[in-house]
Amino acid sequence: MADNYNDDEVIDQEEKKQEKFCFLCRRPESKAGPMIELPNNIHICTDCMQKSFNSMNQQFNDGKFNYADLMNMPNVSMIDLSSFQNPGQQPKKIHKKKKEEKAEKPVLDLKNIPAPHKIKETLDQYVIGQEKAKKVMSVAVYNHYKRVATDTMDEIEIEKSNMLMIGPTGCGKTYLVKTLAKLLDVPLAIADATSLTEAGYIGDDIESVVSKLLAAADNDVERAEHGIIFIDEIDKIAKKKNTNQRDVSGEAVQQGMLKLLEGSEVEVPVGANSKNAMVPLVTVNTRNILFICGGAFPDLENIIKERLNKQASIGFYADLKDKYDHDPHLLQKVTVEDIRSFGMIPEFIGRLPIIFTLDGLSEDMLVKILKEPKNAILKQYQKLLALDEVKLEFEEGALHAIAAKALEKDTGARALRAILEEYMLDIMYEIPKDDNIGEVVITREYIEGNGGPKIQLRGQERIEKR
Repeated sequence: MADNYNDDEVIDQEEKKQEKFCFLCRRPESKAGPMIELPNNIHICTDCMQKSFNSMNQQFNDGKFNYADLMNMPNVSMIDLSSFQNPGQQPKKIHKKKKEEKAEKPVLDLKNIPAPHKIKETLDQYVIGQEKAKKVMSVAVYNHYKRVATDTMDEIEIEKSNMLMIGPTGCGKTYLVKTLAKLLDVPLAIADATSLTEAGYIGDDIESVVSKLLAAADNDVERAEHGIIFIDEIDKIAKKKNTNQRDVSGEAVQQGMLKLLEGSEVEVPVGANSKNAMVPLVTVNTRNILFICGGAFPDLENIIKERLNKQASIGFYADLKDKYDHDPHLLQKVTVEDIRSFGMIPEFIGRLPIIFTLDGLSEDMLVKILKEPKNAILKQYQKLLALDEVKLEFEEGALHAIAAKALEKDTGARALRAILEEYMLDIMYEIPKDDNIGEVVITREYIEGNGGPKIQLRGQERIEKR
């Protein structure tokens, strides 16, 4: 009995040692109730804590509250007041999301600008032919960004190298500019001149082309001011001839674009195409923006022929009137006077000092376009069928048959995709049905409608599908 009594007494003493006492009133937890725990092993009963708060509230209401007295209370700065209302509940921690840090774009540096021959080598990988156009663009772009990088270090100020490219539809004008912008890693905006109208009329304002560039640069004004703006269908804003109506989309647009091409500060809306009271405006300086204008200029050949045939038509040295009718390089003989006769005002042409032409596509060029560029159309289809573990091949005769059909459509390289889609439809539809097909060969007979493609099953010889 004595041993049991001694053991119980020791347990009671240990429980008393572990019992919590209030730091202010010294009452044990068994009498005062659950304690509020503070840092440094300090405990306060709820009654004392409530009295402390009531006292502070009263002093605050009476205007006698002193912040220094609060700081003298033991560890009061470490108290989490939200734990007093729900002692058993831990406060939730709020994690603020860090803003994603945007990767800083490298500052334009002379050392980072590729040399003209390097620019042309890259263009050669994507664009077939157009050697002169690629050479002119490479030099013009190189000189322009040298001008931007140096920022007129001395008293000699370099003029802008704005370009005007003339060529038939589908010859690669837009594709050249896209490849160029991707190579230089600069923002690019492609605008259509047909949607531009004079200020105050329904349509896009002239400044909308700059707002598109600002959007392409993620609203970074400094980066946008080093970008490229490509205005397509520029020939559609030529002066209208023999009209008595107000020309709101022709000569007036050319005059409005003069300040943009030469370089001026333009206020453009952020995140919108039109100015209104709800959209903030930013100022963009177009002095270092490279403008490239492109157009097909239909009937320009007739203007060139008329100028070339102004020589005497009688005598031994007279030129025949049909001498230039079948000249494939007639556009290369274009002059500023021809473009002015087409309907472009002299002030507009003067702000586009670099004028060059692109050749129309021949059958051999179309065949090369089908198979040689890095992202050639044939390579795209071969990639699609390779995902189904099927090999796709084209005979040389089939490629020439496709190119001949594209020439008949007279829409340039754009016709190639439409023709291939037509002939590849059944093949792309049937191949996923049969897992035994291992190879498909497109023949000239299939393109001309006299046969079918050659299909080879896995482990067997080729069979011709009728």
